[in-house]
Amino acid sequence: MNRAAAKHLIERYFRQLTEGCGNGACTNEFCASCGDFQPLDNNSAAAKALELFKINAKLCNPHPSKRDCSANDTDECKMSDMDLCPTKEDFSDVHYLTEHTVCMLLSSCEEEGDYSALVRVIGKVFSKAESLMKSFRKDEPNATENSLKPTDVDKKESQSEQTSETMGAAALPEGSPNEMLDSLEVTVDIEAVRRVYDRLLNIDQVEAALVNAIIYLTPNMELDLEYLDVYETNPDYLNIFIIVMENSNLHSPEYLEVALPQFCKAMSKLPVAALARLSKLWSTYELPHIRRMMETFQQVITFTVVSNEYDGDNLVNDDETVVAATQCLKVVFYASIQGGDVDVEHNEEDEEDLDSDELTLHELLGEEPLYKKGPRVDPLEKELCVRTLDSITPLIPFEDFINESLNEVVEMDKDFTFFKVDAETKFSFQTCPFILSVITRSQGLYYDNRIRMYSQRRLTALYSLVHDQEPYPFLKIKVRRDHIMDDALVRLEMIMENPSELKKQLVVEFEGEQGVDEGGVSKEFFQLVLEEIFNPDIGMFTYDDDTKLFWFNSSSLENEAQYTLVGLVLGLAIYNNCILDVHFPMVVYRKLMGKKGTDSDLSDSHPALYQSLKNLLEYTGNVKEDMMLTFQISHTDLFGNPVLHDLKEQGEQIPVTEENRQEFVDLYAEYILNKSVEVQFKAFKKGFLMVTKESPLKYLFRPEEVELLICGSRKLDFEALEKTTEYDGGYSKDSQIIKDFWETIHSFGEEQKRLFLQFTTGTDRAPVGGLAKLKMIIAKNGSDTDRLPTSHTCFNALLLPEYSSKEKLRERLLKAITYAKGFGML
Repeated sequence: MNRAAAKHLIERYFRQLTEGCGNGACTNEFCASCGDFQPLDNNSAAAKALELFKINAKLCNPHPSKRDCSANDTDECKMSDMDLCPTKEDFSDVHYLTEHTVCMLLSSCEEEGDYSALVRVIGKVFSKAESLMKSFRKDEPNATENSLKPTDVDKKESQSEQTSETMGAAALPEGSPNEMLDSLEVTVDIEAVRRVYDRLLNIDQVEAALVNAIIYLTPNMELDLEYLDVYETNPDYLNIFIIVMENSNLHSPEYLEVALPQFCKAMSKLPVAALARLSKLWSTYELPHIRRMMETFQQVITFTVVSNEYDGDNLVNDDETVVAATQCLKVVFYASIQGGDVDVEHNEEDEEDLDSDELTLHELLGEEPLYKKGPRVDPLEKELCVRTLDSITPLIPFEDFINESLNEVVEMDKDFTFFKVDAETKFSFQTCPFILSVITRSQGLYYDNRIRMYSQRRLTALYSLVHDQEPYPFLKIKVRRDHIMDDALVRLEMIMENPSELKKQLVVEFEGEQGVDEGGVSKEFFQLVLEEIFNPDIGMFTYDDDTKLFWFNSSSLENEAQYTLVGLVLGLAIYNNCILDVHFPMVVYRKLMGKKGTDSDLSDSHPALYQSLKNLLEYTGNVKEDMMLTFQISHTDLFGNPVLHDLKEQGEQIPVTEENRQEFVDLYAEYILNKSVEVQFKAFKKGFLMVTKESPLKYLFRPEEVELLICGSRKLDFEALEKTTEYDGGYSKDSQIIKDFWETIHSFGEEQKRLFLQFTTGTDRAPVGGLAKLKMIIAKNGSDTDRLPTSHTCFNALLLPEYSSKEKLRERLLKAITYAKGFGML
């Protein structure tokens, strides 16, 4: 069935449900003329009409008394059958709208004190795709004549959004990666649409007509886009979505229940090219407009989620409204990125694939398609040629796109399965990671890591059977405390020959010490290795006393393997869910994710240099004569000796002037952040990627979130920890010793609190989500005694004797946490 026939049938079903066939003896239960028929409102009738069309329900022939038109009825005549308002002959020939037409209609209706003609025309035009697509064209002859008087806000926005061409919106920022003006050009006069809405939305009858029109329009649009590829044949079909989304009342309750969910479903059917075009256009809007669109889609999601109950059999992933609104929100998300400060250049070269025998073993088990997928690329991101990683400052903060209501009901174990296995048939919210909180996404990463570990165990078992060896499913590292760096390096160098070993769960053993590693020993191993690696005496990294941050030492005498070890440690920490006490500037994580360092990154990595270069760029005097700089710079090596470097060939002969000072700054930053540490950082990144290459880490997280995964948060909320702590062995939250314990903890200073956290959990940082996510356990460990408290850092468990007094509790606890290294940590 072609589109026109389908639309005609749905219209007939709608008229049958609302007006009936006119036969008083009708027995069709789906006809308003039937005696047993229960009347429906327009919203319900529109939805029911589409349902009847899908099941090919009985359709009455109009009774002769109902036939007002001939067999060759025009579309306009058919449309009048469904109009709820009386026809006004003066405007019966209006089949599309211009600002001028609306102005005339308003004047006429205001004179008569009757808005029925306006409501009829609005209802007719906004309920037909063809009519709405032709409305508010920029090339309309009368578009600017007798137009509605713009408000002051309109004037201000118009001045900021005009282009040399008739875009009706702001021009793309200079240097934007999306300078495809031909594909971005739209025929809608957006400013005219906004002025029309400003007037129309003050009239209650018009608001109702717009709601009903969208309800009637959207099922037809969904059919058009899904089955007829209407956008490919007529790109102006996008005008419909542009016009509807300019309605500033879309987030109101009248739209939220039916109209907007149906509109989102239709919009989600647009091809990627159309969504990209829409995103580019919206990126040119002023912040209030794009924020309103974001809030509109967020409200649809929130309203739908709180209005329904979800469980294992009724997943939010199967809710068409939530899924469609999330996909629409993605368009706004990328518009926010494009409209903000973006850097699509300065990309690191991709590392070569790290080959291993894991490929063959996975193929043997038939798991290759599941676990060896290449890096994910979002289709819309690819079409727009811009990534989340490219965003320096978006128009709307990333946090505003997170929907807390959705995060509460999404089941990440099932969502992860859809993400990894059923991506073609099931929707996963991890394909729209911007809507998920870091906590929720970290759960998805945890599942990915754990499944890889279990998969590696099966592979090890298979390999052992083939070679008649004893299987060992763990990555075991045995070290001596006084030679921890050397032992770790030797063991990891052996592992590098077979990187698949890194996919196993890490188990650490300290030589000569008893204990089973359930996570706590690994934490201490990481901590001790890092303390030695970042020891200034070794010289692998330089330390800034002001920023308290480390940076790669470009003149280090250590070999590349040492830096690869550091990268491995960071990767293993993420893979094994451990938090590390490392202090790198953000540019390190940006470089790990694939971006090069630029002059803006110097602000936290080299603040003194950054300020000097900033002063140079802002200097208003004679740069050449006053500064006397050349394109040759100097820095000190490991032994404090000055080293000269030419930023350009024969740089000492090229003076820095007002004309070339930006080039000087760019080359200076390029040398400090990239070239001077290229060897060290490449080795460091190699180690990191050996563990995380196949992980969805890069797809799901931004650089600042990767830092949070590795380092945890320095914000410690012990009140939240107290609320989530559990008790065992006879203790409860009402026990006197527990009350004394928390009073003591809350009285500690910041450093003492960190020592306690280190003693109990193996790290002085809070995990992603804060201390409430630790789920600490305090267990009774005997009656009053002189023994110190002990801990099981693997399980975040504190073994606390029932001391006789608060003073003794404080004294014993302080002694335990102060002298805890290598003692009392099991």
